[in-house]
Amino acid sequence: MNVLTPPLQRGMKELERSAFKTVVGTLVIKVPTKKVGVFMKAFDKDLFNQPRTRNVLPDPESKETKLIILRTDLEKIDDLPQEKVDMIKEEGVSTFKHNLEFDYNFWTAEQILHAVMPEDAQDIPSSFTQIGHIAHMNLREYYYPWKKLIGQVILDIDSIDTTFRFFKMEVLAGEDNMIAEVKESGCKFKFDFSKVYWNSRLHTEHDRLVQLFKKNEYVCDVFAGVGPFALPAAKKGAIVYANDLNPSSHEWMKENIKANKITNGIYPYNMDGRAFIRQAVKDLQATSKDEWKTFDHFVMNLPATAIEFLDTFRGLYHDQKHLFNTRAKLPMIHCHCFTKSTDAMQDITERVANIMGGKPDPLKTTLHWVRNVAPKKDMYCVSFPLSSELAFAAPHSEKRKIEQVSPSTIEQSKSARTE
Repeated sequence: MNVLTPPLQRGMKELERSAFKTVVGTLVIKVPTKKVGVFMKAFDKDLFNQPRTRNVLPDPESKETKLIILRTDLEKIDDLPQEKVDMIKEEGVSTFKHNLEFDYNFWTAEQILHAVMPEDAQDIPSSFTQIGHIAHMNLREYYYPWKKLIGQVILDIDSIDTTFRFFKMEVLAGEDNMIAEVKESGCKFKFDFSKVYWNSRLHTEHDRLVQLFKKNEYVCDVFAGVGPFALPAAKKGAIVYANDLNPSSHEWMKENIKANKITNGIYPYNMDGRAFIRQAVKDLQATSKDEWKTFDHFVMNLPATAIEFLDTFRGLYHDQKHLFNTRAKLPMIHCHCFTKSTDAMQDITERVANIMGGKPDPLKTTLHWVRNVAPKKDMYCVSFPLSSELAFAAPHSEKRKIEQVSPSTIEQSKSARTE
């Protein structure tokens, strides 16, 4: 079967919908309605069989008959096998040429874009992630000349009230409204997508980690964004300390806490990740005067750079060692990262060891594959308990003194998540 394709329009930059109209001439058999099933079975290998089309159409001239459409490569009935020619003659049914019209709305977005793009174009962008009413596309620079056309084609054909953007957050088609509303993990989230990070493809990973958190456990979310881990965890009954460097993310997280009527058990911060980890540990311990108290889980969902922040855990509890005893606990760390290695476990644990100054316990370390983000590039979550040797070691010297957070630093934090 030769699949129908729209007319080629190489070089088109401004969308002209009328250019994608085409007419296909094909043979049809006009048969009595009651015999449609018999003919369909007999001619099953010679039917039109095109995606999103029917092989049987109403006869505009009579309600007593139907039109069975045959494959497009047949010029005349005699091109059919002899036994089928004989059946047509014996049944006394008529055959004739019929024109089928297909316009712009018939084709898929991928078909339209293939018809427009250069013949050697690869990985033509026709998919997107939907965040509320917004659809987000990542366009390679190669496709910038067609960016407006791409946005409009998907807006038209996928019939979604959307905004399409590439890395510079340019509106390509649709309403210039970046306020998105999303439901996930039993919570409602609202945010300005042009100012914060959100990836709906991570909803399964959000749910997976939240399921690990138990009621009354303490969770420290270092790169919390607008709260996709923090809010469901707090709603479940965990006590959550949640931070994000981006002031916009911090403000929207607070708005979402109110909107979801979470009145206690969640504490939002707006700090650098390293400073927050230290501060959160101090703040939690301050709620207990004489007894050891710390987090059950640290979540570090900033895959491009989170591993670099693990140096903070070396010596993190050095000043609290006198409160620790053999029955006390130390936290589990859940750190997201990327790797291109064929041995993901070896690559990631070695990188963790280089940053922390000690390798995590291999018997207690797990590696969870999250998703593929690019050819030969995968996102993982490595989970391991913080060892007492690292927790109470002499701390690393400060790599940087945080006196002021500049807008450029915030943008770097946002862009580190984009994959």
